[in-house]
Amino acid sequence: MNADPFNDSGLLAAETPGDNAPAQSVSELSMALKRTVEDRFGHVRVRGEISGFKRHASGHCYFTLKDERACMDAVIWKGSAAALRFRPEDGIEVVATGKLTTYPGRSKYQIVVDRLELAGQGALMALLDKRRRALAAEGLFDGERKKRLPFLPRTIGVVTSPTGAVIRDILHRLADRCPTHVMVWPVAVQGEGAAAQIAAAVRGFDAMADKPDLVIVARGGGSIEDLWAFNEEEVVRAVAACSIPIISAVGHETDTSLCDFAADVRAPTPTAAAEMAVPVRSDLLAQLREAGLRVSRCATRVQERAAEQLENSLRRFPAREALLAPQQQRLDEMSERLPRALGSRLSHARADLGQAAGALRPPLLQGALRRGRERLASVRLEPKLVMRRIEEGRRSLDALWRIAAQAHPDKPLERGYARVEDRDGKTLISAASAQAAGRLRLVFSDGKVDASTADALEPPRRRPYSSAQAEQPKLL
Repeated sequence: MNADPFNDSGLLAAETPGDNAPAQSVSELSMALKRTVEDRFGHVRVRGEISGFKRHASGHCYFTLKDERACMDAVIWKGSAAALRFRPEDGIEVVATGKLTTYPGRSKYQIVVDRLELAGQGALMALLDKRRRALAAEGLFDGERKKRLPFLPRTIGVVTSPTGAVIRDILHRLADRCPTHVMVWPVAVQGEGAAAQIAAAVRGFDAMADKPDLVIVARGGGSIEDLWAFNEEEVVRAVAACSIPIISAVGHETDTSLCDFAADVRAPTPTAAAEMAVPVRSDLLAQLREAGLRVSRCATRVQERAAEQLENSLRRFPAREALLAPQQQRLDEMSERLPRALGSRLSHARADLGQAAGALRPPLLQGALRRGRERLASVRLEPKLVMRRIEEGRRSLDALWRIAAQAHPDKPLERGYARVEDRDGKTLISAASAQAAGRLRLVFSDGKVDASTADALEPPRRRPYSSAQAEQPKLL
């Protein structure tokens, strides 16, 4: 039997019986390594700084945990990412809890994070300060955008937990000061999904057709971890964008959240928020009574002063009898003179009537009529005079008519002249205007002839002189 030359040269891998290290495929070795790592490091807690955080469209989160000497890839699957209590950002020191695994496709190992926590109070405060500075740079905390609270709101919306003592304190305080209609939007104030519920409640009040006049966002006291939902960017932006004035009453007097900066007014406690929202009804009633009394006193004082001024003015006027006495005396005199004046006027009228009646006798009227007829006969016109005036007028009219006929513009046409017009009937009086018109019309005494200036540009041809040329009309 011939030996294999390739095997003798050592080029082929040989499997010997009893070999403890048989050849494995890459996939087999990668899966073995994956099982070993997952079994050995099935539950680990890693402290490090987040770098390169990225949320994929699928909902998974990818980032790197690093310290001064090493780095490690990390992934948070979609289900775990939805349960995070804060939003991861680059530069934050965290403690990641999960398990190590490998990614055979790239020969890399990574940690699959189940829970992500901030690494102590310092990291939490660093994240809070970083977020505060970023939101302040956008102008969300500026005083110019703060809205004034209404003096006496008819409806107040409250965003808080429906089971805590906060809502009872607010309702009790509002009832004591000034009973007002209250609309409660129940939300979770801490824990998973609390920030989303608070932001949705604020936007919901703002989107209502019948909006409340004032909104109170309230929560009781607690640690910074308990109040963290009110530091989330989603809540801060919702409060800043709300068109309704908002009072933030989160925690006790020493607690401060980013929601307090974004709200229009910050209250140290929920009870203080209720006191800021409405005035004291009894104080308002007392002020109204005092104002009513002041108005009544002012009206009485004005009336009394007017009566005094009227009385003083009446004292300066003379008595009515003294004012009317001259007029009454004059009336008496005129009433006595009136009968005498009427009798005298009647007698004068009778005398005038007697004189006029003598002048209207029939003989006098007939004489006046006769004299009028004589004057009328003397001014009658003779027919010969009228006919002579008519003949003189006719001769003057004939002379004027002959002059007008000689001045008619078509009269020279009868003597062999012609008038040059353009096609619109406008008379042309110069060679330049005729050249510009191009198309002409020659008007003769017996008709019109169309012509064109293009013919005039052609060089003249010598033609024998004939008597017909001498008889051509001249242009006017």
